[in-house]
Amino acid sequence: MPAQRNGHPSATAGGARISSAPQLDGLISERREGWTLPQPFFNDPAIYRADLDRVWRTGWLFAGHSCEIAKTGDYFLVEVDVDSIIVIRGENGAIHALHNLCRHRGSQICDEPCGHVTKLVCPYHQWAYGLDGRLLAWRGMQPELKKDDFPLQRVQVREVEGLIFINLAPEPMPFDLAGECLAPLLKPQGLRRAKVAKAVDYLVKANWKAVWENNRECYHCNVCHPQYIKANFDHYNSDDTAPLIRAQMETAIARGETKWAEDGLAPTHRETGMTKFPDAEHGIWFSANRTPLVDGWVSETMDGRQSAPLMGDYADADVGTLRMRTLPNFWNHSSCDHSVSTRLLPAGPQLTAIRVWWLVDEQAVEGRDYDLAKLMPFWQLTSEQDWVICERQQKGINSSAYVPGPYSTFKEYNVEGFVRWYLDVMKRGA
Repeated sequence: MPAQRNGHPSATAGGARISSAPQLDGLISERREGWTLPQPFFNDPAIYRADLDRVWRTGWLFAGHSCEIAKTGDYFLVEVDVDSIIVIRGENGAIHALHNLCRHRGSQICDEPCGHVTKLVCPYHQWAYGLDGRLLAWRGMQPELKKDDFPLQRVQVREVEGLIFINLAPEPMPFDLAGECLAPLLKPQGLRRAKVAKAVDYLVKANWKAVWENNRECYHCNVCHPQYIKANFDHYNSDDTAPLIRAQMETAIARGETKWAEDGLAPTHRETGMTKFPDAEHGIWFSANRTPLVDGWVSETMDGRQSAPLMGDYADADVGTLRMRTLPNFWNHSSCDHSVSTRLLPAGPQLTAIRVWWLVDEQAVEGRDYDLAKLMPFWQLTSEQDWVICERQQKGINSSAYVPGPYSTFKEYNVEGFVRWYLDVMKRGA
């Protein structure tokens, strides 16, 4: 068995512990293109710490939905390993992101994962801060000090059509292009005018990269996701798309192009398989596309029927499905009547904290307009099936017998794309 360190197996490469940047950089350069990553990338604590510094503390992270903080003073916390971030609605509708630690002696300010406050007060010595992080009061401090020198530490934050993103870097990479590309596709879904119908938290016993690799291919879908394949075409690839299936796809695409053109909702993904994402060569870490569902399905529910009021700007249920994803931690599948968002957060070398939200129109009433028992199962089943897959893969990767294997060029091109993106970010952050 591998030696234990900090409660996790200590991966080796040629018998040596991976604990320094030069060793990590050597692993990156030695990785065989088109093959899975070496074992240490999935379980070594040093590489996990490098992931935190080079990926998670530099990239734009999906934090949550603006509808979760609808009123001034509403907040929720985002936990990125040891970093706790307060995302809060301030005055005049502004959204702020603040490190959840007092500038006095570092105490955590907010303990509850979400809530409502009129100001942020440290429970230790009662230093009080405004909703924008300004220090308002500090009982007992010497008068020569200036309150303006001790605000809560700010985190960069952006909102795109109801989705909130944060960046922990002192000088974040640009966000404008992502916002410009995502906003037009997101707007009709009306996530700004949504509400959370249900949220479920999971702690998956797998490295975050294993979770993303699973998301980036549908090679496993035919066996592992029986409900998913009834509604979607993207489990077919160029090697197994029969003429009949191709004809059905073309009919669905043509129907969408004709029916949706007036509303600007025409399909943006017309090929077999999953849309290609990410694109490491061009630095593309965000993507959205609309794709038709199988004939007879208007929503990703178990029977394909609409299960809640239409969302956003939709006037008809037949709008296909809107797919969004941003690296390193978000994907969303949206139907005419509901949206399902998934957020990943790193919780350890072999642990990923995952939250899945189901959103509906803000005016919809549970029990009258929708039933969670009909709204949730499609994506709850699909998600939980994936978590089992990821945990099983992690157990196998931890084996002393594990060696990298080859990707399918027909079905795992996006997994290779994800690995290229990841390694490129790791190299740039060195």
